[in-house]
Amino acid sequence: MIDRGRLWIWGAIICILFVALYLVREVLLPFIAGMAVAYFLDPILDRLEKCRLSRLMATIILTTTFFTLIIALITIIVPLLQGQVVSFVQKLPVMIDAFVQWLLPFQQELLNSIPKEQLPELGHLYKTFGGQMVKWGIGLAQGIFDGGVAIFNVISLIVITPIVCFYLLRDWDMLVEKVDSWLPREYSDQIREVLVEIDKTIARFVRGQMTVGLLLAVIYSVGLTMVGLDFGLLVGILTGFLSFIPYFGMFIGLLTASAISFFQFGDLVSILLVVVVFVLGQIIESVFLTPKLVGGAVGLHSVWVIFSLMAGGALFGFIGVLLAVPFAAIIGILMRFFLAQYLASAVYIGKVGNDTGNTGEKS
Repeated sequence: MIDRGRLWIWGAIICILFVALYLVREVLLPFIAGMAVAYFLDPILDRLEKCRLSRLMATIILTTTFFTLIIALITIIVPLLQGQVVSFVQKLPVMIDAFVQWLLPFQQELLNSIPKEQLPELGHLYKTFGGQMVKWGIGLAQGIFDGGVAIFNVISLIVITPIVCFYLLRDWDMLVEKVDSWLPREYSDQIREVLVEIDKTIARFVRGQMTVGLLLAVIYSVGLTMVGLDFGLLVGILTGFLSFIPYFGMFIGLLTASAISFFQFGDLVSILLVVVVFVLGQIIESVFLTPKLVGGAVGLHSVWVIFSLMAGGALFGFIGVLLAVPFAAIIGILMRFFLAQYLASAVYIGKVGNDTGNTGEKS
């Protein structure tokens, strides 16, 4: 059992690492992307090694093939998305104006139902509360945007991410051995057990969620295009990418597609068709994709997931939202470990437990 002094030391180390990550959060994204791709490709690399290829040669072949396919895919998709993005930007002011006109009757009806003597007070509350909400929303959006811009940065995608991925794949076994050699010998088995559990959890989550996101992007893009939605490819790819963010990703995609459908078609049937596409996508994800590819990898309660997403977004912006669930899973594993230590300690068992144990030994 680890004594309390050692626990305080490890707690201090974790806090220092957290502060360090916070300070360098602006440059984390390409490195995190490289780590995620390395996790995704590692099982394939192990199979190539079984074919009597050296790890270096297998890493070169795998990373070159993977990123060549990514560049080819981007080359094909970008021209299609470019037209939809330009068209969306051009139509956005018209959509906003139509939405405002649609709201006017409801606004007038609401104003007519409020006593005139209460209007000044409500106006003051509206300005105060609305100003705070706008300020909070702009700050959050700016934080997310500032962190998210790097994902579209050509240098990060084409240079830094492949380099990080290559070196992690090539040197992973050496890095594991080096970290293992630093573990305190007295508690190495316990710490190693925790690290192995963390590695398995993160690996399964990253590989599974990346695969689910790609498949959902295809499903939503094809489905929305089939129902005739403008920008169907753009919304489908966006929703697939945002599926990495539990709950919120699909919800954002559904709201965006429903709003576009409302202004494009203006009838309930078309909006229902869009909703049906998302419902079918959610059924496929919940019943088939996630149980098979991700399973219960993180083992987190929904409330804890939502809290981690909001806390991650507030602290680290876009990167924090992407990393919220894996980090929450790591915290959950550490908390279970410390709880097991506490339940086995004299602090929990107390004098009665010790006396019982001593009596058992004498008998």
